Amino acid sequence: MKPSQIPVIDIAELGNHRMLAAVHDACREWGFFQVVNHGLEPGLIAALENVMSLFFAQPTAVKREISRTTDNPWGFFDQELTKNTLDWKEIFDYGPMDDAKQPQWPQSLPDFKPAVLAYYTACENLAFRLLEIIAVNLGMPDDYLNRDFKPSHTSFLRMNYYPVCPTPEFPAGLDKPSCGHLGINHHTDAGAVTVLLQDDQAGLEVYRGKQWHLVETRSDALVINIGDIVQVWSNDQYHAALHRVRANAKAERFSVPFFFNPAYQSDYAPLPTMVDKKQPARYRAINWGEFRARRASGDYADSGEEVQISHYRTAQ
Repeated sequence: MKPSQIPVIDIAELGNHRMLAAVHDACREWGFFQVVNHGLEPGLIAALENVMSLFFAQPTAVKREISRTTDNPWGFFDQELTKNTLDWKEIFDYGPMDDAKQPQWPQSLPDFKPAVLAYYTACENLAFRLLEIIAVNLGMPDDYLNRDFKPSHTSFLRMNYYPVCPTPEFPAGLDKPSCGHLGINHHTDAGAVTVLLQDDQAGLEVYRGKQWHLVETRSDALVINIGDIVQVWSNDQYHAALHRVRANAKAERFSVPFFFNPAYQSDYAPLPTMVDKKQPARYRAINWGEFRARRASGDYADSGEEVQISHYRTAQ
């Protein structure tokens, strides 16, 4: 499959009206876009890619010494499910610390922690810029949506490693593999915005127009997609796009998503600018802590139907 070019947007000038319009159109038409002049330094990215490669090259038994658990989600994991189906991937997750959640670090890689922390901070800064753009495009003051993310938020950074797969399978439509594997099965992201760094192996696919589009790789760009929260804020003017990741029979692949998520106590609903008599609210208020907990439970075991924002739709 030839890669498709989702919109590529220069975000160097935050108040540029052409840029705002381009982001608006991309959120409405694709739910995905790539950004250039994003502000993340090449050296920062190279440092992260280096420690990521070193970490996943370790023996599985060593990586499992810092495995995440149902009580502590930060660390290594190689048994994650999407759509109650095992993904062909390994991951390392890092996120904010509290009494239950404690970051775990590989002791044999002293450069790992500083590289992850520096990259996390850079993605956090970029995500706040994107949040301002979305707020303005949805008719709100640029800092309006910050209330759910400041003084704290629940965003986390994930490293994805996709080993070579002997049985890749690419089902048409929204079918799940019948006898092979996908890197990640189709899903939407539960949070607000995802900032994705991918290597030069194309594998990310976006579902649009009832077909899958393979996203091209660009060394100068980061891939951005909106999640379920933005779809709710926009009252369905924007759509969180379904996406999946192909498994590869010839080459391994790495990617790094930063999931920008609000504080657990946050409640989100269609913004007042998105609701009127002709277009009433399509969702009731959703509590992020509740939604995230219900979605995350499916990452560990087959727990029935995966929770979606459609479960919170109002009757119309």
